[in-house]
Amino acid sequence: MENNKIRVRFAPSPTGYLHIGSLRTTLYNFLFAQKYQGDFILKIEDTDRKRYIEGAIENLIKSLDWAGLKWNEGVFLQEDVKNENAIQSKCYPNISEVGKYGPYIQSEKLELYKQKVHELVKNGYAYYCFCGPERLDQVRKDQIVMKKAPMYDRHCLQSVNEEKVNENLKNNYSYTVRLKVPKDEIIEFNDIVHGKVTFNTNLVDDQVLLKSDGFPTYHLANVVDDHDMRITHVIRGDEWLPSVPKHLLLYRYFGWQIPKFIHLPLLLNPDRTKLSKRQGDVSVEDYIRKGYLKEAIINFVALLGWNEGKGSVQEIYSLEELIQKFDLSHVHKAGAVFDLKKLDWINSQYIKKLSIDELYQKSLEFFKQKDFYNEASEDRKAEEYLKKILLVEKDRLNKLSEAGESNKFLFQDIQYDKEILRWKEMSDDGLIKSLNDSKIVLAAIEENDWSKENLEKALLEKAGDKRGELFWPLRVALTGEKKSPSPFEVAWILGKKESLARIGQAINILSD
Repeated sequence: MENNKIRVRFAPSPTGYLHIGSLRTTLYNFLFAQKYQGDFILKIEDTDRKRYIEGAIENLIKSLDWAGLKWNEGVFLQEDVKNENAIQSKCYPNISEVGKYGPYIQSEKLELYKQKVHELVKNGYAYYCFCGPERLDQVRKDQIVMKKAPMYDRHCLQSVNEEKVNENLKNNYSYTVRLKVPKDEIIEFNDIVHGKVTFNTNLVDDQVLLKSDGFPTYHLANVVDDHDMRITHVIRGDEWLPSVPKHLLLYRYFGWQIPKFIHLPLLLNPDRTKLSKRQGDVSVEDYIRKGYLKEAIINFVALLGWNEGKGSVQEIYSLEELIQKFDLSHVHKAGAVFDLKKLDWINSQYIKKLSIDELYQKSLEFFKQKDFYNEASEDRKAEEYLKKILLVEKDRLNKLSEAGESNKFLFQDIQYDKEILRWKEMSDDGLIKSLNDSKIVLAAIEENDWSKENLEKALLEKAGDKRGELFWPLRVALTGEKKSPSPFEVAWILGKKESLARIGQAINILSD
């Protein structure tokens, strides 16, 4: 390895949006590299052409860039690259590659993978397989009937001699290349999270390394790439743990140095099942659209399988604090439950930290998605008006998309039944008197003095020890709702003219 410098990578497949679990993998790689002044590389594993989605690479890059998880080597959007040594991707016109250990896109390395596969075949570590899908499917069904683990039965290794192999190749028969896994061997390795892990090779399948379409499988390409890019630590999800013995065999067969392995715990639904699209949102974009802040998502994701240890009860971490405190030895083995309530709470803490100008700028796009906002009069869309609403809602918001949702009466004219105006057993005459008292108090306050503090002070003085009798009818008259912010806050937002008009409307309803 180059001067023992830490080098880690995130290697997504361009098959869709950025999964929340992939964001965690990226984050842990980023934190580890940053803490030890290492290199963080972004490469693309695009050999599964059936699942490739147009534009997915660009979307992945934009999502990681949005999250602030900067990498210093690998693939970049061409428009963002200023490095004079950048090379345009041969396969993707919008992508550039930066670094001396590329290509960083697997589809650009097909010849190298083929060369490495045939090197394995030549040295007796892999073999050609000419079995078609029908035979492989039948073998699998037979093994299941016999209650055996489904594995390739080595038909082509045992029954197809070298002469037949050469004949098949000459006749352009379709083939794959499989890893020749030694039998009766115990493979051990130390995982930084799981400790000592042991596998019996009799339970390891002869993995396909090269597919019939000429593309490598993950297992071959992954090992070749990590060696070529001088990767020192492989940080990835727990689902890849069973594949490690195949990878270790490849490192052995090629005679290459083995990186350290770190397998992260699975992300789980509250019912302890694996986090999946079927049970909720799983892409980072889903949470951005719902109004979660970048800082909150990063904070929350960091705690999915890691904590600071030492009895720490800290829950809110800046990215800088995470870099300083992150330690792979504190990553958990057990699956991490994706607790949406905790994400809401963390997000609410970050919302509270925003200035009103920041909150307005971040909330405006969400207001514009709502019918009650779009149908409102222009004065109820004004910046000053929205900022007043946000000041009142700020401490109650879990996410930006909730802005205005609980207080639609601030955007709409209100209508309601007079009974919700009633405080306990008050008569209609008593309600009318109460509302008139409020109206007189509010009418006496000048426009220039129309503040929450002045409104509250004046109304409290008028109410004395009968606050319910004054405040309940007033609040309902202003909002038309049984639940809402205080009448002082609502009147402050609505302004003097609208507040007096709504009180007058309520008095008219009671007088009819």
